[in-house]
Amino acid sequence: MKTSAVAGTETMSAARAIVKSLQIEGISNVFCVPGESYLPVLDALHDENAIRVISARHESGAAFMAEGYAKSSLKPGIVLATRGVGAANLSIGVHTAFQDSTPMVVFLGQVHSKFRGREGFQEVDLDRFFGHIAKWTVEVKDPERMPELVQRALRVAQTGRPGPVVVSLPEDVLPVEAEMRFGPSAVTPRPKPSDQEAKNLEALLAAAQKPLIIAGGGVKSSQAEAELIAFAEKFSIPVMAAFRRHDCFPNDHPLYAGHLGLGTNPNVLQTVHDSDVILALGTRLSEVTTQDYTIITPDKKLIHVDIEQQTIGKVYAPDLGIVADLKEALHVLFEMDINRSWVKWADERRDAYEKASMLHVSHNDVLNKHIIAMVAEALPKHALLTNDAGNFAGWLHAFYPFTEKHTYVGPTSGAMGYGMPAALGAKLAFPDKTVVSMSGDGGFMMTFSELETAVRCNIPIISLVFNNQMYGTIRMHQEKHYPEKVIATDLGNISFQDLAKSVGADGYQVKTPDQFKKTFAHALKANKPCVIEIFTDKEQISVTSTITQIRDKAKRK
Repeated sequence: MKTSAVAGTETMSAARAIVKSLQIEGISNVFCVPGESYLPVLDALHDENAIRVISARHESGAAFMAEGYAKSSLKPGIVLATRGVGAANLSIGVHTAFQDSTPMVVFLGQVHSKFRGREGFQEVDLDRFFGHIAKWTVEVKDPERMPELVQRALRVAQTGRPGPVVVSLPEDVLPVEAEMRFGPSAVTPRPKPSDQEAKNLEALLAAAQKPLIIAGGGVKSSQAEAELIAFAEKFSIPVMAAFRRHDCFPNDHPLYAGHLGLGTNPNVLQTVHDSDVILALGTRLSEVTTQDYTIITPDKKLIHVDIEQQTIGKVYAPDLGIVADLKEALHVLFEMDINRSWVKWADERRDAYEKASMLHVSHNDVLNKHIIAMVAEALPKHALLTNDAGNFAGWLHAFYPFTEKHTYVGPTSGAMGYGMPAALGAKLAFPDKTVVSMSGDGGFMMTFSELETAVRCNIPIISLVFNNQMYGTIRMHQEKHYPEKVIATDLGNISFQDLAKSVGADGYQVKTPDQFKKTFAHALKANKPCVIEIFTDKEQISVTSTITQIRDKAKRK
C-alpha cells in the first residue's frame, strides 16, 4: 500500500479499501460465512487486527448475529457472504433489519463482471434480489469508487430511519489497486421540531383529556430513553411500548402502561381505546403495535414524530407530523408551557397494567410463568434477553419487567431462528452483560448450529429452549380455523441437552420449577455457552388459552 502524492488518497486494492472504510467507521466485529468470491476481503481482514471476524455456520445465523449486535451496540452490523446462495440464505436477516429499522451493511461477493448475464456460477442479480427488502442496494463496478460507495452505504444504514444496505462486489473488482479517497466517518443528522411545530403540538396536547405516548424503536436509536422519562414525568402522560420495544421505557415506572404486542391483555389495550390524543414517538405504527391497524381510530388526535419522513402518514394520516430526531424533539417539547397534567388518568392505566401483568406465581400457574418469574428474580438488572418467534414469548412479553435500557433484543419481523444467534451478537456488543436467549424447539433447531459458533468463539450465553414438540404458534392458528385437523405442526423428540453437549456447550433438561431454579443458578455461574431444555405442556398453547379451549370456541362459531 502506497501513500499518494494527492492529499487524502492512498493506493490500495478495492478489498483493502472496504476494510479501511470499516476501520474509519469504528467497526470492531464482522460476521460471515467465507466464500471464494470475496477472498481478497477476507485476506484484508486477516491483516487488520482491530476487527474481529466471527465465522458462522450458516449465513442466516451470521445475519441474525449482526442484527442482534447492531440492535445492542447501535453501530452497523456487518455481514459478508458469497454470491447468490449465500445471499439467499441471509436474506431473512436483511428483511429483519429492514422491518426492525436496524443499521446493517451486507457485503456480497458477486460473479466476475465478464460472466454477468450468462447465468454464471451462483449468479443472482443482487440489486434486484434485495431491492424490496433493503434500504439501498449497490454494485461496485469501479475499484476507485469503493471508498465512496462503502462509506455511503455505512452512512445510509445509520441515518434517517436505520436499515440494511446491500453492497455487491464483483470478484474481479476486489483485487484491483487504485488511488482511493476516503472521507470522514458518518455523521448522523439530528433535526429538531420547528417553533411552529412545537406550538401546534402544545395546542393539541393542552386540549387532551386522556393523552397517551406510544414509544418505539426511534427512542432507542436516538438514545432518548432518559429524555422520554423526563418528558412523561413532567406532564404525567402514560407510556406504552410498541411491539418488541419493551426496554425503551422502564416497565416498573408509575407511568408505564404496557406493551402493544401479540395477545396483549384486553385491559391493557383499553388504554389506547380510551385515549383521545396519541403521541407516536419513533414508531412506524406496525400491524402488531396497532392490533391489525384497528386501535388508532378517527376520533383520536394523532401526533407522529419520527426521523423518517416516509414513516409519517404511511399508515395513519396524522393531525401533526414532525420529522425529527427523538432526543432533540423531546428536548424541545419538554419546554412546552402546559399548565396541567394527567395524573389520575395515568394512575388508572398503570393500575390496569399491573393487574394484567402480575408476576406472582402459585402452584396453579403453568411452568412458563414460573420460569419468567425465576429468570426475573435471578438475573442482574442490566442483563439482556433475546427471543425467537413463537408463543412461548407471550409469557416473556406479558410478565417480564424490563427496567433498564439496552436489555431486550427481539425481532419485530417475527423471524424464527433469531433468538440464539442474536444473543451472540448482543453478547459481543455487551461482553460484561449476562445474555439469555429464549426459543421454542422449532425456532431453535433452525439455527442450532450457531451454538458451535458460540463455543468456538467463546461467547458465553444461556439459551432457554421451551420444548413442546410442535410449531406451537401455527398449531394455535390451525386449531382456531380448522379445529382438530392437525397437519404439519407436530415435531419429533429431540434431546437439546445432548445436542448442546455434542458441540461442547453445557446442556440440561428440566421439567419442574425447582429443577429450573437450580439449573439456572448453576448456568449463571458457569460463564460458558449453555442450553437449558424446558419441557412444556402442549395443551397450554398460549398465555390465555389451551388447545381444548380454542377448539371449543371454534366449534361454537
